[in-house]
Formats: sequence, C-alpha cells, structure tokens
Amino acid sequence: SFSFRQVARDTLMVLDHLRIDRVKGIGLSGGGIALLHLATAAPARVRSMVLVSAPPYFPDQARAIQRQSSPAMMSAFDMELMHQRHTYGEPQIDKLFAYSRAMADTYDDVNFTVQDLSTITAEALIVFGDRDPLYPVSIAFELHRAISHSYLWVVPNGGHGPVFGDAAPAFSKTALSFLRGDWRPQPGQLS
Repeated sequence: SFSFRQVARDTLMVLDHLRIDRVKGIGLSGGGIALLHLATAAPARVRSMVLVSAPPYFPDQARAIQRQSSPAMMSAFDMELMHQRHTYGEPQIDKLFAYSRAMADTYDDVNFTVQDLSTITAEALIVFGDRDPLYPVSIAFELHRAISHSYLWVVPNGGHGPVFGDAAPAFSKTALSFLRGDWRPQPGQLS
C-alpha cells in the first residue's frame, strides 16, 4: 500500500543512485508530506524546501472531507484541472479519489510531532491559503514554529494549493528565488 514515508525512502534511493548529496524541493499537499518525511528522515540531504498546503497531520475536518472524496465534490473547473494534470484519464483519477478516501483513516504515515519537525535543518518556505477547506491556517503556524529556519506565507483568500491562477506568477518568482538562495522576505511580506 502507498505511504508518504515510502515515497521518501524511494527518493533517497534515487538520490543515492544518482549520487546527489543534497536537494532543494517543492512539495504541494501530498508532495509536501513526502518532503517532510525526507527532511526528517535525512535532514542533511535537504538543503531547502517549499511546502505548499502540506500538513504535518490530518485534522478531523480533512478526514471528514477525504472520506467523501469523489468527482461529485469537485467543480467543473477543478475536474478539468484534474484531467490536465493526470493524463492517464479516468482510471488514474478514480484511483486518486480512492486513495484520498483510504488516507482518511491512516494515522501513522502523516503524524509528525513538534519533535520530529524540529530535526529539520533545511530552510523552509511554508505556503498555505487562509481558506483551505482541508487544513486550517493554524496548521501553517504550527509548522512555522516547529521548523526553526522557516518562513511563512499565508495567501489571502487562498484555498488548498493556493499557488495556481492569479497567485502563480508571484509564487513562481518567490519559490525560485527562495530555492536559489537569493530571496529574503520584505518587511510585512512574510514572517
């Protein structure tokens, strides 16, 4: 069965095979969870990371939504995005919804403690929407407090994955600058 922890292990094996010592990464939602696993399992291997809508645990509201995960819950626009991003069609999309429903009752794979998160040595840019229906913005503040070298960007009126649409240009510019190491927050921009 799928686990984010296993994704991190597999990533480490690929990095070893390619002889890559340290990485910089961007992870959105589940990709961010996998990046959290990588950064806690092998802190020295992650130089910097951008975590977008990536929770350290699934709150009850997310579990309730995940248990009902289906195409019927999605707007026509969101389903069109699903089809654009997942090019293997309906079978792939159906598996993603089934996976989301199964994750609702998983408690060991996405359950980072403050102590776990405090082992992260990478610089982190944490990006959350203030209107994410799955993960309340308070989770972003928890992550920010637990990861010592982190910056927090709360996107006003942003939902889950608040880096698309109108926010995409600002996100791309900020994330790339952050990962290059030449970015620093402007006063009032991020905490």
